[in-house]
Amino acid sequence: MFEKALGLFEQIDIGLDDVTYTIVFNACAKLCNDRAMKIGKKLLAEMPENYRNNNITSNSAIDMLMKFGDVESAER
Repeated sequence: MFEKALGLFEQIDIGLDDVTYTIVFNACAKLCNDRAMKIGKKLLAEMPENYRNNNITSNSAIDMLMKFGDVESAER
Protein backbone atom coordinates (compact mmCIF):
# COMPACT_ATOMS: atom_id res chain seq x y z
CA MET A 1 0.00 0.00 0.00
CA PHE A 2 2.77 2.49 0.88
CA GLU A 3 4.68 1.50 -2.26
CA LYS A 4 1.58 2.34 -4.33
CA ALA A 5 1.21 5.67 -2.53
CA LEU A 6 4.77 6.67 -3.43
CA GLY A 7 4.23 5.48 -7.00
CA LEU A 8 1.14 7.66 -7.33
CA PHE A 9 2.95 10.58 -5.75
CA GLU A 10 5.74 10.31 -8.33
CA GLN A 11 3.27 10.06 -11.24
CA ILE A 12 0.98 12.92 -10.31
CA ASP A 13 2.15 16.51 -10.56
CA ILE A 14 0.36 18.12 -7.64
CA GLY A 15 0.97 21.14 -5.49
CA LEU A 16 2.39 20.09 -2.15
CA ASP A 17 0.88 21.26 1.10
CA ASP A 18 1.57 20.30 4.69
CA VAL A 19 -0.86 17.38 4.51
CA THR A 20 0.82 15.97 1.39
CA TYR A 21 4.26 16.26 2.97
CA THR A 22 2.99 14.48 6.09
CA ILE A 23 1.46 11.62 4.07
CA VAL A 24 4.58 11.11 1.97
CA PHE A 25 6.90 11.28 5.00
CA ASN A 26 4.74 8.66 6.75
CA ALA A 27 4.78 6.39 3.68
CA CYS A 28 8.57 6.72 3.42
CA ALA A 29 8.95 5.89 7.12
CA LYS A 30 6.82 2.76 6.77
CA LEU A 31 8.70 1.54 3.69
CA CYS A 32 12.17 2.46 4.89
CA ASN A 33 13.90 1.34 1.69
CA ASP A 34 16.34 3.12 -0.65
CA ARG A 35 13.59 4.55 -2.85
CA ALA A 36 11.67 5.88 0.16
CA MET A 37 14.84 7.35 1.63
CA LYS A 38 15.65 9.15 -1.62
CA ILE A 39 12.13 10.56 -2.00
CA GLY A 40 11.75 11.51 1.66
CA LYS A 41 15.08 13.29 1.98
CA LYS A 42 14.56 15.12 -1.33
CA LEU A 43 11.15 16.36 -0.21
CA LEU A 44 12.46 17.40 3.17
CA ALA A 45 15.25 19.41 1.53
CA GLU A 46 12.72 21.15 -0.74
CA MET A 47 10.03 21.71 1.91
CA PRO A 48 9.18 25.39 2.48
CA GLU A 49 10.20 26.80 5.84
CA ASN A 50 6.62 27.61 6.88
CA TYR A 51 5.69 23.90 6.78
CA ARG A 52 8.51 23.16 9.23
CA ASN A 53 6.50 25.07 11.84
CA ASN A 54 3.63 22.56 11.52
CA ASN A 55 4.10 20.12 14.41
CA ILE A 56 2.41 17.21 12.64
CA THR A 57 4.48 17.60 9.47
CA SER A 58 7.70 18.10 11.44
CA ASN A 59 7.01 15.05 13.62
CA SER A 60 6.38 12.87 10.57
CA ALA A 61 9.65 14.07 9.03
CA ILE A 62 11.54 13.36 12.27
CA ASP A 63 9.96 9.89 12.50
CA MET A 64 10.97 9.18 8.91
CA LEU A 65 14.57 10.28 9.51
CA MET A 66 14.82 8.24 12.71
CA LYS A 67 13.59 5.14 10.90
CA PHE A 68 16.24 5.78 8.25
CA GLY A 69 18.79 5.85 11.08
CA ASP A 70 19.65 9.49 10.34
CA VAL A 71 19.66 10.79 13.91
CA GLU A 72 21.86 13.78 13.06
CA SER A 73 19.37 15.13 10.49
CA ALA A 74 16.42 14.39 12.77
CA GLU A 75 17.96 16.52 15.52
CA ARG A 76 18.14 19.58 13.25
